[in-house]
Amino acid sequence: MDSLTQIVLGGAVAAAIAPPGHRRAALLAGAGLGTLPDLDALWLGLRAADPVALMTEHRSFSHSLLVLPWVAAAIWWLFKRFGHGRVAQAPQRWFWAIQLALVTHPLLDAMTVYGTQLWWPLQPPPTMGSNIFIIDPLYTVWLLLGCVLAWFGRSRPWAGKALAVALVASSGYLGWSLLAKAQVDRAAQQGLAAMGLGDAPRFSVPMPFTTLLWRVVAMTPSGYVVADRSLVADTGPMRFEGFASNVQAMREAGDIPAVQRLQWFNRGFMRARVVDGRLVLSDLRMGLEPDYTFSFVVAEQHDGHWRGIVPEQLRSDYSSPAARADVGRRLGLMWDRIWEEPTATPATATPR
Repeated sequence: MDSLTQIVLGGAVAAAIAPPGHRRAALLAGAGLGTLPDLDALWLGLRAADPVALMTEHRSFSHSLLVLPWVAAAIWWLFKRFGHGRVAQAPQRWFWAIQLALVTHPLLDAMTVYGTQLWWPLQPPPTMGSNIFIIDPLYTVWLLLGCVLAWFGRSRPWAGKALAVALVASSGYLGWSLLAKAQVDRAAQQGLAAMGLGDAPRFSVPMPFTTLLWRVVAMTPSGYVVADRSLVADTGPMRFEGFASNVQAMREAGDIPAVQRLQWFNRGFMRARVVDGRLVLSDLRMGLEPDYTFSFVVAEQHDGHWRGIVPEQLRSDYSSPAARADVGRRLGLMWDRIWEEPTATPATATPR
């Protein structure tokens, strides 16, 4: 999730657990602890050899449930042993405040589509709940409001109640996102089964800033199909549109480390293209057709064979007024799509 959300989540959790007299200090401590796991990006930026390593090593050791509890215990012990302050006055409450302010960070991150390596150094694919977008104001606003009220309320009883309401409301929103995802997945299964793709690997993800509109991608033998689903407007079957991917080139380059690493990281939800003799892999989980947030050149063709290169990330240029206007136009269309089901039926071509 975005940094603001992690700051207010950590602050709200710590302040709700710490003694009322320590509430302001707990808000600040929780905000710092809620940010701490994402500082791995600074370290990775200094040592990661290429953008694929930077992407796939983020949310690893610093987000592991096998690491963070020990880090939290060490922080608690240091402040209790040498601080002679609030932690020493209420050690049990501060132990859990520190633990939960840290651990809730990766648990929330694991609900996004990017994925989080909760069990590092073990190597299962990253946990990818994909039930909430990386920025969702309806989740964050409750926590932000609760933290602001608690800051001004200090040790007053109503400040503690405000924090409790904020945590319940934000958690309730996460619960709603899981229910919404289940509805979308059920409709997707019916639509894919009708196309003979009932067993195809697929994922669903909410569109930016909302849980009312979702996107579903399913892989096929020669590409992938995409559909969207509005929980407000749509009543009929989901309509999928097919897109091609150069799966042969990706298969031929399958022994290249960057290709293997991306396959593991995104569970194979990738589009492959050959552009000027170079293999470009795009992560289908983030972005919209045809532009995806993470696209990498990973190999070059030589004498009919693929040779791995230092990966290069391809970035979209949003600096021009026309590009920014196009982003605004897309967001406007997305907003309209929430409330209106398309009347025209798109092609349901299925790459095979």
